[in-house]
Amino acid sequence: MKIKKIDLFAFHLPYAGGQYALSGGRVYTGFDSVITCLTADDGTQGWGESTPFGPNYIAAHARGARAGIEEIAPHLIGRDPRDVDRINDAMDEALVGHNHAKNALDVACWDLFGKSVGLPVYTLLGGSTGKRLPTISSIYAGTPEDMRARVAKHRAMGYMGHSIKVGALDSEGGPALDAERIAASLADRQAGEYFLVDANGGLIPETALRMLRALPEGLDFVLEAPCATWRETLSLRQRCTVPIILDELAQEDGDIAKLVALDAADGIGLKISKAGGLTHARRHRDLCRAAGLTVSVQDTVGSVLSAASIFHMGATVPERTLRCVLDPRDMVTVETGAFHAPIQNGGVIPPDAPGLGVTMNMDLLGKPVATWAD
Repeated sequence: MKIKKIDLFAFHLPYAGGQYALSGGRVYTGFDSVITCLTADDGTQGWGESTPFGPNYIAAHARGARAGIEEIAPHLIGRDPRDVDRINDAMDEALVGHNHAKNALDVACWDLFGKSVGLPVYTLLGGSTGKRLPTISSIYAGTPEDMRARVAKHRAMGYMGHSIKVGALDSEGGPALDAERIAASLADRQAGEYFLVDANGGLIPETALRMLRALPEGLDFVLEAPCATWRETLSLRQRCTVPIILDELAQEDGDIAKLVALDAADGIGLKISKAGGLTHARRHRDLCRAAGLTVSVQDTVGSVLSAASIFHMGATVPERTLRCVLDPRDMVTVETGAFHAPIQNGGVIPPDAPGLGVTMNMDLLGKPVATWAD
């Protein structure tokens, strides 16, 4: 099997909640998705997606992803997509960094791989645990009452995990407001629920400690990505009794090794596109397993292709260390394809169809914005 053609699609995904607020005054109303289709010489197609959260989240944005794919794509024509490590070597030789661009191509290769042998991607990644994957909501920063209501809404939909966004500036209410947000969001906590308090790097040690000290005792949660730098994170780690999870700081393979060496956190938010695709995400999963770190398998945002890659990877993480998976489908208002993986009985299971199990809606996608072929 050889890659004969690569098509690139651009698509806008409106945010289902109107406005998504993050720390530092960042607000998003929609997300630009970059979708790739790799066609093999036997006509089989593999699909991948990369949807950056926004240009001021991490060093990733949709126009950069498209430009990165333009640099990489010619170097993949004629290669076997099933040689996923060699594909990633070729991408690294063509372009340094830019994981968000490589992600869409890497995931498409795994989709092709699975279809070529008639197996779901989770089998190729090591095999499914067979367990339902608990899903996590994404609760943007708002008033404490509104956040409590949105947690309740997702609880009723079957979500077992909730990611609570914090990081208010002092002019917005600061640590006191964030403490109120956390207390309100956890007020109706049910047995078995898991709460992440996610600052997306928007706190410094001082504001994080002020926030934690303002909380009532006994709240059960972990603190995700409290600070933007390693120095700040390690400073907080020394004075914080709450478990810490890294996200934005855990992007490259070497970041996970550094995390383990420094004992900087207790787990990671494993975002597929941030890692550069399923090939590197698989390495992150294995490093975390060896070090006894928990994993929440997520992505920045996206449509059905992102959901599929998350669920297939999540299915391979041992139940003991898997905390939750993100279902980005409920974050956007359009479905770019068909993917049968409903949330039922407290979780989700990826389909056993070959590859990712996604059938794309070609009428919705329209024509590719760029094509490379042999």
